[in-house]
Amino acid sequence: MRCTAPSRGHRTSSAAAACPVHGRSSSRSYTSPSIYASSSSSRSGGGSGSSAGGSGSRSARPRWSPANSSVAYTSDEVAALDRYRSKVEAVEPRAKSYDLFLCHAWDDRRETATELHNLLEAEDVSVWFSEKDIILGQPFMREIDKGLAKTRIGLVLITPALLRRVESGGVSEKELSELLSRDLLIPVAHGVTYEEIRSVSPLLGSRHGLSTEEDSMEEIAKKIAELIAV
Repeated sequence: MRCTAPSRGHRTSSAAAACPVHGRSSSRSYTSPSIYASSSSSRSGGGSGSSAGGSGSRSARPRWSPANSSVAYTSDEVAALDRYRSKVEAVEPRAKSYDLFLCHAWDDRRETATELHNLLEAEDVSVWFSEKDIILGQPFMREIDKGLAKTRIGLVLITPALLRRVESGGVSEKELSELLSRDLLIPVAHGVTYEEIRSVSPLLGSRHGLSTEEDSMEEIAKKIAELIAV
């Protein structure tokens, strides 16, 4: 059995109860895992918690969200995402381009990153993803460079594995440096808090975005799709 928190979230009592690991049906009482949990005091601190959307009711409607959208936002999420929307709107259309450059840790490429990629493409988002866009035998760094040039904005899947890569100065760190320098990076925290991100990269941690602690991967994909639609 696997915990459903990364894909479905544990925001409600019914969602927690349905989890085969932590729900009422399991032999243990439900306790939110520490990698997904943040303290109530950090959430009330206006952005010092695990995500920008950690507080407030989900009744805000961002200016870019269609009137018939079923996606729910908090006011904090809308405020955090608005800067990325402005960046998307400012990018000139190109002859051949992608909506997103998906930055991720090598260790996440087969599971979490692929799951997010597939969910985004299901929402009609075109994604530059190294697993499918770099052909075996091509120069890796040059292809990443060309991928960055073809995309309107970047999305970074921040996991414990990615933070380890950043600390070691791997390829992920180089991608991040380029996207951060142009302020073209939407962060999605998965299995880490924004406090943990700031302890490794204060610059990356200062850019609030979305988190699987608050939303399922499916909900995050829908929010990203709305955010970058032009």
